[in-house]
This record gives sequence, structure tokens and C-alpha cells, in this order.
Amino acid sequence: MSMAIASSSPWPTMFSKKNSTRRKNGKHLNAHSAMSIKRACRCKLSSRNLVSRKLPMPRRPTTRSRNSVPNSAAKSATPMRNDSIRRPATLDEWESRRDSLREALWQHLGDVPPVFTPTATITQRIPRSGYTVEKIEFDNGTGATVYGYLLLPDNLDAPSPAVLYHHAHGGQYFIGKDEIFNDRITGRPSAMGLLASGYIVFAIDAYAFGQRQQQGPAGARESGSETELSLFKQFLWQGSTLWGMMVRDDMLALNYLLSRSEVDAARVGTTGMSLGGSRATWLAALDDRISVAIPVAQMTRYRDFLATGDLFRHGIYYYIPAILRSEMDMEILVALTAPRPQRIIIGDSDPLSPIEGVHTIDEYARHVYALYDASSQFETRIYPGVAHGYTDTMYRDMLAWFAHYL
Repeated sequence: MSMAIASSSPWPTMFSKKNSTRRKNGKHLNAHSAMSIKRACRCKLSSRNLVSRKLPMPRRPTTRSRNSVPNSAAKSATPMRNDSIRRPATLDEWESRRDSLREALWQHLGDVPPVFTPTATITQRIPRSGYTVEKIEFDNGTGATVYGYLLLPDNLDAPSPAVLYHHAHGGQYFIGKDEIFNDRITGRPSAMGLLASGYIVFAIDAYAFGQRQQQGPAGARESGSETELSLFKQFLWQGSTLWGMMVRDDMLALNYLLSRSEVDAARVGTTGMSLGGSRATWLAALDDRISVAIPVAQMTRYRDFLATGDLFRHGIYYYIPAILRSEMDMEILVALTAPRPQRIIIGDSDPLSPIEGVHTIDEYARHVYALYDASSQFETRIYPGVAHGYTDTMYRDMLAWFAHYL
């Protein structure tokens, strides 16, 4: 399917510029910022009324080779743009490169700890109208506790499809996973449309957000953007990256979700807006167990964004080492999801995703999907006049794609 231009009236940008930290006038980071998967260990799930099962883990090449540095990139301070990443001529060529491209992504993310299926605890069950909320906690293996909400529709026909929902940034660190219950994104609670469609919904707090505020190196002495920046520095010193650790947590969440007996492992989608869109894109690119991906308001081609000079617009988490010194950019990530269904939802006036880069990503990904004879399973929907936001039309288009493919 070719690129679609969607017509809609813009929804007001929902991100407040007011920071949630102690410093009222302190700086905040606006939107968006897995890991070195080693052979995964599997731990038994110990939650009430759950059935654990062994899970296929995302494959990772066993060798770690150094990224080659293109001569043109090494000689110039300005990275190559648009045509710098060659397209595969055949499906065999793409398939032969796929594992090495994923390995290169792991290297850029740093030496993050292995992924496993976490032992989770259900701390509370809260019945609500039409669904039940389970409050989930698990240790991510580095001493940090991950907090999540699992939403189970009433009268569930197990196994059922599920959506791993990723919250946005917007400098509103106090919200995190609670985004699924409030209307800051689309003017309605983000999870309600998914629940009404019969999907199980799972959302966790990313580092520095929600219940994970004030859990950086300084503890309660820092919060909000201060915690995020300190974690970025800490992980960099330790040889990993904040982004790698965030995507690792998302993979742990996916492992937990797939371990639930209520979930159909063959029908798990992922979506999110802004930071959440970045998380959805990376997770789908790196893990074939994601069946359908819908990133919203986030499709930043690094080279095009660098050319704008507006790097301040993206949160610190978004930056990883040496990504521009390899034959790598967002079109590779999007193409790695092929041939699984994927719809990109983006406004044409989003300053975080220059439209020229969006077109480059779309053209490359459409080429790869065509190699699989799966052109109908990829689409970029561009919304005229929409900046960094999530309109009601965009939300309905997200639900429609899941309804068709999940």
C-alpha cells in the first residue's frame, strides 16, 4: 500500500511545558530518547492464577563484529543523507543482511544485560466497568523494579490478542503508564478504544517515569529530567545506554505478557505516541514476536533531523553512540519489521520528524515490503497540518489497523 495522506483537523498539542520536577523553572525534555541480547534465561512466573509457558526468545547473532565506517562518513562532519543507505536488490540479499543489521543495532545500544522472562507479582486487582486492572511489579535483573498495569476485558475468550502500549514523554514524568487512563494524548483514555475492541492491554513505566520517579543515582534528591539525565550518564559510564535499558525493559514486559495464559502469542501488537512510538518501532524491529506495529507521531530519520539543528527538541534518552557512522537510520528499523503489518501515523508538520526524512523512510520500507510481496501490510499515513500531536482521526486509524491485522 502506498503512502496515504490523511485528512483531519489537528488535535491540540497535548504536552504541557510545565515540568513535574521540584524545580519549577528547571529544564524538561520533550519527546522520545534493546540491548545486547545474550542467551535468555527463563524464570518461572509466580503470580496467582497464572499459567507459565516456555517462550521463544528473540534471536541474536552469536558474534559481535565491529561496525564498518563508510569512508565518506569518516571524512565528513556532515553525515550522508537520503540516498546513503542502499536498498537491497532482492529478498535473498535483504534476508542475508537482516541479522547483521540487528546485531549492529545491539552494538549501538551498548552492553546491556541479558533479557529473561521476569518473575512477576500481582500486587492488586481492581474491578472496573467492563474490565479488570492488575497492578504488576517485577525486578528487571539490575535491581530496578518495573511497574505496570495489565488490563483484562470482561468475558475474555482466552487466548486473546494483546497490545503492549508505550507511554509518551512530554516532560510529564509523573504520568508514565497512567497515560492509558487519562486523556492527555487523544482527548480520551488511551486504553479505552483498545479494550472496547477486545484487546488485553499492558503498559509499564519507563525509567524516570510514573512510579519510577526519583529512582536514579541520587534517589529522592532528584526527579523528572534530573533523574533522566543522571540515568543517561550512569548507563553510559557502565557501557550501556539509557535507550538500550529502556528497550530492554520493554522486552521484559513483552516476555511477561507472552507468559500469560490469557494472551494469544501469535497476536501481540505494539503502539505508542512520541516516545511511545519510538519504543514501539524499536521493539518491533528487534523482536519478531510482535505481530503488528503502529508507531504514532514519531518517525525521526536521524540524518534529516541533525540537518535541522534542532537536536534540543528530542529528550536525552533518544541519543545513542555512533548511529550515524554506520549504514543505519530509521528506515532500517522500520524495514526490519517487514513483512509484519505496520502502519506509521505522523503529521506533516511535526518538528520532531522532518517530513523529508519521513518520505525517505517510507520509500525504503515500501521497497522491502514489496520484496516480501507484502506491500498491503505497510502504510505511512500523513496528516496535513498536524504537528506533534495525536488527533481523534489518527487514533481511529490506529484502531482500524489493529482491527484488520490483529
